[in-house]
Amino acid sequence: MRNKNLLGTGVALITPFNNDFSIDYDSLDNLIEYLIECGIDYFVLMGTTGEVATLTSEEQKHLLLHVKNTVNNRKPIVLGLGGNDTYKLINQISHIDFSGIEAILSVAPYYNKPSQQGLFKHYDLLASKSPVDIILYNVPSRTSVNIHPNTIVSLALKNSNIIGVKEASGDISQCMDLISKCPKDFLIISGDDKMTFPILSLGGVGVISVQAMAFPDIFSEMVRAALNNQFQKAKELHYELLQSVDLFYVDGNPSGIKEALYFKKICKSSQVRLPLSKMQKDNIHLLTRILKKYI
Repeated sequence: MRNKNLLGTGVALITPFNNDFSIDYDSLDNLIEYLIECGIDYFVLMGTTGEVATLTSEEQKHLLLHVKNTVNNRKPIVLGLGGNDTYKLINQISHIDFSGIEAILSVAPYYNKPSQQGLFKHYDLLASKSPVDIILYNVPSRTSVNIHPNTIVSLALKNSNIIGVKEASGDISQCMDLISKCPKDFLIISGDDKMTFPILSLGGVGVISVQAMAFPDIFSEMVRAALNNQFQKAKELHYELLQSVDLFYVDGNPSGIKEALYFKKICKSSQVRLPLSKMQKDNIHLLTRILKKYI
């Protein structure tokens, strides 16, 4: 594999907030320690689940430094770093201290809907400037653009530091196309909790998960079982997790997972920043009813 440190269960960390909307670093520390203890394999910082769009530049700097200090090299850290202005992104990279950072997770440029040629040139330039490995992030439901398998293959063949893709298209045929066409050492990572077991069974190498923050032991066990070809065990755990997975997204991400972590007393609040809003009370009731089964 191009990077053996990023196999298994990665989690897309939330950014906990106090009720006054400031960052709650104590709860963040609680969450990191809990996830390490429960066996997750790596952290992804400042992605969609981390509400990075609502964090100021100063908050992002402080958050990155804090997480690096708390993790203290015990697990790899992947930094979410993307945008729809290629040269602005390149400039941003030049001002970041990448010590302690394993890789960048870079979402496809959103809103301006580039062509496949534009996507190739964007990531190709990013690869030439990045001091660490790069994971592509394909999530058409958010970006309005799909990185086609042939584009990903071309990028992987040209750039050895483009090590994988977080695949969240929801298209299992596209996943199979990627696994069959990409170099054998290229990482196909599920970007959809519900699709993790199917993708692993086809040859994927792991997941970057939201739900795993609520059930890190179960989720990690499922992923490990699948990677060890224990598919019956993995399938049973997959269907167990399937009972609650939709509730984490029904009112938007990360509203659901923040309610779960608040219920589990890992975080002191379930606060999110606008334009997101908290989970609706009826859905909180449904989610906590499931969570109580695991107390």
